[in-house]
Formats: sequence, C-alpha cells, structure tokens
Amino acid sequence: MKSILKSISIAALGVALSASVSMAADGKLKIGMTFQEMNNPYFVSMHEALKDAAKMLGADLVITDAGHDVAKQISDVEDMLQQDIDILLLNPTDSAGIESAVTMAKEAGVIVVAVDANANGPVDTFVGSKNRDAGYMSCKYMGEAIGGDGEVAILDGIPVIPILQRVEGCKAALEEFPDIKLVDTQNGRQDRSVALGVVENMIQSHPKLEAIFSVNDGGAMGALAAIQGSGKDIKLTSVDGAPEAVDAIAKGTPFIETTAQFPRDQIRVGLGMALAQYWGARVVPSEVPIDVRVIDAKNAEGFSW
Repeated sequence: MKSILKSISIAALGVALSASVSMAADGKLKIGMTFQEMNNPYFVSMHEALKDAAKMLGADLVITDAGHDVAKQISDVEDMLQQDIDILLLNPTDSAGIESAVTMAKEAGVIVVAVDANANGPVDTFVGSKNRDAGYMSCKYMGEAIGGDGEVAILDGIPVIPILQRVEGCKAALEEFPDIKLVDTQNGRQDRSVALGVVENMIQSHPKLEAIFSVNDGGAMGALAAIQGSGKDIKLTSVDGAPEAVDAIAKGTPFIETTAQFPRDQIRVGLGMALAQYWGARVVPSEVPIDVRVIDAKNAEGFSW
C-alpha cells in the first residue's frame, strides 16, 4: 500500500510540473494557504517551499497566519473564498473547529488539502507526517539511551492532532520498558520560554529524573536550557528536526535525538495532490503519510529540512 501511495504521489507531482505551461494559457491559478502559526521555523520552511512552487507554476498565493485562533482561521478562509481561490491548503489550528470552513470551501468548488494536521469535514486529501511513529521512535530511542530503567517525563504541547499523536506514540514506546516510570507530563506549549520554566519545575520535583521527551523542538530548546542550568545528566529527545535542535545534537549536548519531519516535502506533495485533482484526476489518495527519520549524533551533521 505504501508503495502504491508513493507512486501516486510522484505521478501527481509529475502532472503538476508538466502541466504548468497549459495552465498559463487557461488563466492564473490562485492558491490559498492558512497556517496555524508562522512564528515557527517548521512552518516558515513550508511557506518558503510553497512560494517556490507557486513561482514555478506562475500561480498567485494568498497566505494567512491564524495565530492558533480558530475563529481567525475560519475568517481567513472566508476572505480567501471571496478572492476566488482555486485550491485551499489548510494547516488547521483546531481540527474539529475548522470543519465549517472546510465545508464552505467545498461548497464553493474549491479543492481542499489538509497539511501536517487533518481537518474534519470534506477534505480531499490529507498530507502529513507519521506523528505517532515520530513520538514512538523518539521515546524508544530515549528508553534505550537510559538503559531501559529510570524516571522520565513528557513535555507536552498544544492539543492539536499531531501533538496528541506524538504523545500517544511516546507512551506506546515507554510501555515496552517495564522498568521505566513516566513520572510527569506538563504542557510547555511548544514555546521555548514557557518550556524553560516548566522543565525547571520538573527537575526540582523529580530529583531522580533520567530523561525528557519534548513534543517539538521549540519546547526542547527551552528544556535543554533548563537541563544545562541544573547541571544534571538528563537526556532529552524530541520531534521536528529544526536546525538549532540538530545543531545542539551535533555538539554533544544532553539533547541526544530528534525525529525529523519533512515540512517542505509535505507542502510539495500536498500541492501535487491538489493540482492533480484541479487538472482532472478523478482518483487521488485520501491520505498521504510522509515518513520521519531519527536524527542523532551519528547523522546530525549536514542534515536540514
């Protein structure tokens, strides 16, 4: 099944590139994308990849930042529909709350592709990382790094689907280590400054803490500062593959692993799925999962999104 989806994805992207000339003759394509946030290198890299693709296609772009406010995101989609977009790329801040906007877009004849996080409603295709796998791989790595024994904690985040899946995967991995005890789960809101204070409290409350899993690299960088400030040997793993996280891992800090996602690939494949349908494809996959990869001291050097 995986190979079939991969073949379909590649074929769709090929259609997208080869058809750009004919599209110019038919009129200018207009693509809208609404991000859950743009104050994050992960989504900045998505935006950059989308701008590059739109330039190749000669398409117009409408970009908005919801700032984790679902009401604003719905309003942004309404504004895009008023501007007659052809394709909506949706990175939802609230998978359930955004359903009315998805329905509006489909009723207006717009192709809707959810990217990174899925949305309720009649989405044509969802393209996203294997977030449960990412959480599982990071916490499996963490468990092995502490010899399968000791106290660990989870630095949680905003309860959107990808974050929930990462925590689910982490807990599944920890269940494989009967001598590891999950002693704390706190919300760092995926924010460096918030996570710093949260992890300082974790360390004070749990003097035997061996390791921490962070749901994203932004929170992990705050956690790293707290760990280094404590002077304790506490190992840190995370998910994302952000440049500063990879750099910290390469330098041999307590940050020992991040399971990297590929945001540029998500947006490229998502746009390819939308374009395939826009140009007449009647069968496109409802979901295209994007693989993740463990990054540690062995392969951190030279890695980038």
